[in-house]
Amino acid sequence: MNRITKIHRTDAEWQARLTPDQYRVARKQGTEPAFTGPNWDQKARGTYMCVCCGTPLFSSETKFDSGTGWPSFYAPVAGDVVEDHEDRSHMMLRTEVRCSTCEAHLGHVFNDGPRPTGLRYCMNGHALHFEPEGA
Repeated sequence: MNRITKIHRTDAEWQARLTPDQYRVARKQGTEPAFTGPNWDQKARGTYMCVCCGTPLFSSETKFDSGTGWPSFYAPVAGDVVEDHEDRSHMMLRTEVRCSTCEAHLGHVFNDGPRPTGLRYCMNGHALHFEPEGA
């Protein structure tokens, strides 16, 4: 079992490291409008990393076009890189997905994805940094 080493920074430190959009989404649980964030239509092979701490989260091999306008994946690269949290905001019950290393808000996971998992990790593009294969 891998042990995740947590990263803790002050709000001011996160603001200094991130763009305003990245900070709003990843540190303040924001959501970018559909079809506007980075990587929603990215088709290249590579790895999607947490924009805050660089932890590898998702592979292009599990990315699929969900038609929602956000990067969507059917599985993370490993079971311990993301954490699920109950989200009762906006008068809904959803499952929020956070980076296990730095607790950045990434998006939500739904039970309407493709095989083999049946899951749709609907992530905010501003919460992810794409690293092309071979870069």
